[in-house]
Order: sequence, then C-alpha cells, then structure tokens
Amino acid sequence: MSKVIPGRFTAEMDGSFVVFIIGMRINRLWAVHKWLPVFMAMSPMIQELYRNRELGFLNMNFHLTWRGVSLVQYWNSFEQLEHYARKGANHLEAWKNFNQKVGTSGVVGIYHETYLVPEKQHESVYNNMPVYGLAKAGRHVPAVGKRETASRRLGRDGEPAVPTPPNP
Repeated sequence: MSKVIPGRFTAEMDGSFVVFIIGMRINRLWAVHKWLPVFMAMSPMIQELYRNRELGFLNMNFHLTWRGVSLVQYWNSFEQLEHYARKGANHLEAWKNFNQKVGTSGVVGIYHETYLVPEKQHESVYNNMPVYGLAKAGRHVPAVGKRETASRRLGRDGEPAVPTPPNP
C-alpha cells in the first residue's frame, strides 16, 4: 500500500500530454474461457510499458470492479500512444487474439478513450492521498498560493471558498 501524504497537493506537468483510459467489461460471467485471456493479456503489455519508458508511457492507475477493469494511463503524446498500439508486440498479439477468439460475440467488451490535454489545461488536487494519478505521472507539489484553487491551477483568478489548512 502506498504511503499517505498529509496535506493538499496537485500535479505539475511539462507541456501537453495524453490521458488514455482503456478497459474490459465482462458481459457473460460464465464464459471465463473467453474473458480470462483478455484480462491476462493486460499484464505483459503493462510490464512492457514500464520497462520501456522511451515509448512515451508515463504512468497508470488500475481500477478493478466485479465486472472488469479500467486503466487510466498517462502518455507523453498521442503519436507515441498510437505507435505502441500499432507496433507494440504485446499489444498487437492481444489485439489479434481478441479479434480471432472474441470478435463481435458480445461475451467480453473492450473500450478506450483518448484525451489530448494541451499545456496548462489541467488541474488536480490530492488531499491526504498517496502520490496518485497525474501527480504520479508528473510532479507532486503542494497546492498552495497560485496552486490553491482549481481556478488558480488553470491560470485564472479564484479565492478559496473554504480556507485551506496549512500542509504539515
């Protein structure tokens, strides 16, 4: 378990970046022989990305539900994400296997969403949290002064609606 850091923090990123959400949904629970291989294909891809940071992958969070899994990933650029999708050995293998073994049967669903985030067009806050999300992909910094409110983090004016207690 990650160490909780008391206080209010935010994430800083240099330049633009990509948020990529990808996941699978189990549509027929008893068809384990169809959805388990899809689930198991994720680990080799994730390991490949963490081992090869030059691919443009920054970091990710893993969210498991009883019906499937979602991964929220952060990438340097869309071009790097797309290059991995089209050329990454583990991804191509998983993609081909899915099309051959599951296809459009409806047994298991897969999805992804891609968000291109221009420089300085994001904000976040982490209060009494481990280093998480975008702060794990970028820099984890105190949310004080020019970073105290969502408006300020987006380069606008904005006074706190509720005074922020000082970080320990």
